[in-house]
Amino acid sequence: MRSPLLALLLLPAAFAQSPDDLEAVITTPLGVIRFEFAPAKAPRHVDEFIARARKGYYDGSAFHRAVANGIIQGGDPLLKNPKTPKNLWGSGGLNLLKGEYSDMKHERGVVSTVRIPGKPDSDGAQFFICVSTQPPLDGQFSAFGRITEGLAVVEKISRVPTGENGFTDSPVKIDKITIEPKKREPYVDTPVDQLRKTVKLPTTLGTIEITLEPDWAPNHVRAFLKLLESGWYTGTSFHRVVKEFVVQGGMGHTRPDSAPHDADRWVRNLKGEFREDVKHVRGIVSMARGDDPDSATTSFFLMLGPAPHLDGKYTAFGRVTAGLEILDAFEKEPLEGETPTRRLEIK
Repeated sequence: MRSPLLALLLLPAAFAQSPDDLEAVITTPLGVIRFEFAPAKAPRHVDEFIARARKGYYDGSAFHRAVANGIIQGGDPLLKNPKTPKNLWGSGGLNLLKGEYSDMKHERGVVSTVRIPGKPDSDGAQFFICVSTQPPLDGQFSAFGRITEGLAVVEKISRVPTGENGFTDSPVKIDKITIEPKKREPYVDTPVDQLRKTVKLPTTLGTIEITLEPDWAPNHVRAFLKLLESGWYTGTSFHRVVKEFVVQGGMGHTRPDSAPHDADRWVRNLKGEFREDVKHVRGIVSMARGDDPDSATTSFFLMLGPAPHLDGKYTAFGRVTAGLEILDAFEKEPLEGETPTRRLEIK
């Protein structure tokens, strides 16, 4: 029979959160970066990073090396001392772990482990983040996480002034790294009855009110609400207007400088929710897609006129119930082909 003392000792382990449910939160003067862990790829590295972060190991250290739009490197405990000479930057906290090489690619946003150059199994506490894909690093370094928020901050750090060996002119301080529960995706489990909402879509030409129809397409309504309320759509443009047919917008690359957004983590393909009985007439809001019927992601269109050939082939998920005059205004905009001659945004 298990003793009461042993049972009490086992309680913390029983209730410990899995690394799959956690994120690291890196706070810097240039902004906050969050990344999720990949325990299936590098379990020891994940465990060690979490343990160190919880003990404050990284607090007050810095990102000391950067390659513009390439990588950023940080986590050296020696950088906690502002008087550490530059020739020692990057030399601390190494040779602590054996490598855990996997099939995880060093793609944009991947977090990986620094080791001593030319010395396998010399991994340590330092880490680097890929700003862009780095194929030569695949299988050579222990990747253990992926950015979920703050890629724009990572890019900004990568572009700070640098000198010899890519050392930053001034280190970018890591104020602290904390371990928090992973952010929960909004609306993923929201019952249909709670999805019956009328939302406002502010645009360059005025505000449109859309009444969502979750009985038609509950998962498309969930996706639209998630992106709208997280601000993902803000700053994207209406890139296509076809008079008496559609006005289309909501693509991430139409933001100025194609800037990433923190809610990118929740963008994924949507399975079609097609209905023959829902007609694509003026004022209907429907989701754009490619040739694959299950390829819709973020781009949507507002109907400017009837288009029966779309019925049953595109997922309608709402209707304009106020601001129909804004649709009229879109049709009056000058165009080059199907492209507005001026920028028309979601505000």
